[in-house]
Amino acid sequence: MARRTSQPPLPEDFEEHILDIDVGDEMRSSFLEYAYSVIYSRALPDARDGLKPVQRRILHTMNDMGLRPDRGHVKSARVVGEVMGRLHPHGDSAIYDALVRMSQSWSMRVPMVDGHGNFGSPDDPPAAMRYTECRMAPAAVAMTDSIDEDTVDFRPNYDGREMEPSVLPSAIPNLIVNGTTGIAVGMATNIAPHNLIEVVQALRHLITHPKATVDDLMRFIPGPDLPTGGKIVGLDGIRDAYETGRGTFRMRATARIESVTARRKGIVVTELPYGVGTERVVERIKTLVQAKKLQGIADIKDLTDRAKGLQLVIEVKNGFHPEALLEQLYKSTPMEDSFGINTVALVDGQPRTLGLKELLEVFLQHRFDVVRRRTTYRRNKAADRLHLVEGLIIAILDIDEVIQLIRASDDRPAARERLMSVFDLTTLQADYILDMQLGRLTKFSKLELEREQDELKERIAGLDAILADDKLLRKVVSDELGEVAKTYGTPRRTVLLESAGAPVAATAPLEVADDPCFVFLSSSGLLARTTSDEAPGQGGARAKHDVVTSAVRTTARGEIGVLTSGGRVIRLGVLDLPTLPATANDPHLTGGAPVSEFVSLESGERALALTALPIDGPGLAVGTKQGVVKRVNPEVLTNKDDWEFIRLADGDEVVGALDLTTGEETLCFITTDAQLLHFGADAVRPQGRAGGGIAGVRVTSGQHVAWFGALDPATSVVVTASGTGTALPGTEAGAVKATPFSEYPAKGRGTGGVRCHRFLKGEDALIFAWAGAAPARAAAASGAPVELPDANGRRDGSGTPAAQPIVACAGPVVADARLGFGVSDDVGG
Repeated sequence: MARRTSQPPLPEDFEEHILDIDVGDEMRSSFLEYAYSVIYSRALPDARDGLKPVQRRILHTMNDMGLRPDRGHVKSARVVGEVMGRLHPHGDSAIYDALVRMSQSWSMRVPMVDGHGNFGSPDDPPAAMRYTECRMAPAAVAMTDSIDEDTVDFRPNYDGREMEPSVLPSAIPNLIVNGTTGIAVGMATNIAPHNLIEVVQALRHLITHPKATVDDLMRFIPGPDLPTGGKIVGLDGIRDAYETGRGTFRMRATARIESVTARRKGIVVTELPYGVGTERVVERIKTLVQAKKLQGIADIKDLTDRAKGLQLVIEVKNGFHPEALLEQLYKSTPMEDSFGINTVALVDGQPRTLGLKELLEVFLQHRFDVVRRRTTYRRNKAADRLHLVEGLIIAILDIDEVIQLIRASDDRPAARERLMSVFDLTTLQADYILDMQLGRLTKFSKLELEREQDELKERIAGLDAILADDKLLRKVVSDELGEVAKTYGTPRRTVLLESAGAPVAATAPLEVADDPCFVFLSSSGLLARTTSDEAPGQGGARAKHDVVTSAVRTTARGEIGVLTSGGRVIRLGVLDLPTLPATANDPHLTGGAPVSEFVSLESGERALALTALPIDGPGLAVGTKQGVVKRVNPEVLTNKDDWEFIRLADGDEVVGALDLTTGEETLCFITTDAQLLHFGADAVRPQGRAGGGIAGVRVTSGQHVAWFGALDPATSVVVTASGTGTALPGTEAGAVKATPFSEYPAKGRGTGGVRCHRFLKGEDALIFAWAGAAPARAAAASGAPVELPDANGRRDGSGTPAAQPIVACAGPVVADARLGFGVSDDVGG
């Protein structure tokens, strides 16, 4: 039975104080305080480091805990507890949710946390923090690097007992690279992720060209690069977002049509729009099928796993056209979704809507401040050390007198005063000498001190030069950004399309006229066909991105072959390809679809070129990575969908394959150690499909063939780019040179060739090579055009720095020949 308790009586001297407060004023005041707290302490990121307060506190705490990439993982609960107890008193669930997102490769373009354990999936939540472990990812080190060198301001934490950074030094442009999303009171932010390499290229261009326009910057950043890949259809909304800070674009899944069983076609989805999981797609498809709003689907299987990645197989019933069904799926399911960009971030403590240039400028100004403060700190530290070293040198020059003076002193203060008066030392120098060990009072120590004195003076002079010269400061920032891109950058994952192409008709293929047309393969792996046989290059439209690396003349109902790096020809129906208007027959593409949607490529296999089927004329010319050359007799195989055209040795792959038109073309090899060899195609005896080829070029140990092709020597140029051979393909711009092909003499087959590029300091390999008909056009990984120097370079001369990495080159598209196209190792497929 509960006991009743009574309230104690009030004391006699108690006075009751009641304040009359207007309810409206109190509500307004409380709501404003709440809104202020949400905006500045939770929802919106700082435009400088792109982090919300909880993310910044997580990285700062992990840095303080020493959880660097070379250390072991620790329990996530330990990190969450440290963050909550020291800096972020808002609950462990909010901290852990932020930590988990920073580790997910499908949420962050450059993850900041290295997670160990179950950190969830696009459809499933992560395990509890007591089961998972974490540490800093390599990119997080760049975010916190030099934070202990007075590069940023610190402020008191929530209880005033500790200090926390108001912003991180952030060597990575995190806001635009990783994007963010947040809902505050009365405002929200939603920023799409971008490619680090492209963003760094734009930043470096803006450093040297402060008055650059949005169009100039979009040459380097043509659009977002989503962590989940996929396609972005339509670029008008992206341009609006880059100009005004607000815009919308559509995301599409990457899918291909293939035979899933012996008698049934299917749609295989390998990439979904950003933020969409497979369960959401499957659930929507099942709902539409049950409501009889979607017909033609026999079965749907989710075969996604860690080894193969995302793989959603949709089986199509016999009698239905997979192309038409795929279009319905895009319209009716999350396989096509929209993304609304709303670039709101804190600038000088105030929420602002920023365009692309403003975002980059805010980050650059932050990096200028960080580097300036870091340089000042290092200069002062070096000056302090130089001051001590100079005192030590004075003491060592007359060490006997110093020892006698100290021994004759009554105590330490007296010894300090006598040292200062006799040797004209400062207090710091005298104290340092008194603390010095006798073991350092040797002749060898004196030599070391003099060497250190010279190094310190040189270092101080260099730091003073940076502080005194704004151009030198900008160069330091630019060089550091280049290193960040080289270290943490990865190739583009998302394909950008100007439009979705012509819709797929639901009519039978036989109703489509078998008109002549051209099929194009672009530098970023897009396939498309034209609607007429107008000669390429005659159209008036110039696209904004993507050079054509292979073109073939065929018919709308015909078939072509895709030549791959695995030495295969894969049969492909032309009717399945998206169409381009006739005026787009130009060495640039405005549309198309990824080649992976139409052919199944093995892991690491790339699409190199196209060929007409049946193969006729002189046949194919093939060059491999190990320097093997082969001419393939024209053969017709009508009972196979793919077949091999060369027998490859272990570890070898095809780097170039193309049709010959006369059999008298010049075959050319370029190796990574800058050797160029060319000889006539008639020097290579044709072989059957099973042949392994013959020696083409002699390749030195540790090197390989960078490019192979056939060309006309009279009209061709050679484009080479030098850099570091260990760099990830597509991450280093390098030094580019263009030279007339006539500068290079012919050598016999099987020899080493002649030097085609001279390496400068820090360069040891060609990172890109191409030869073909002039004028040459180059493209970056995104498809954006890259300017090339004039073709007047010397045969063995060095190059000039490129604005961004080149991954593909092409000459003009020729109506009856497919010569002079080149794609680097990380493009295609």
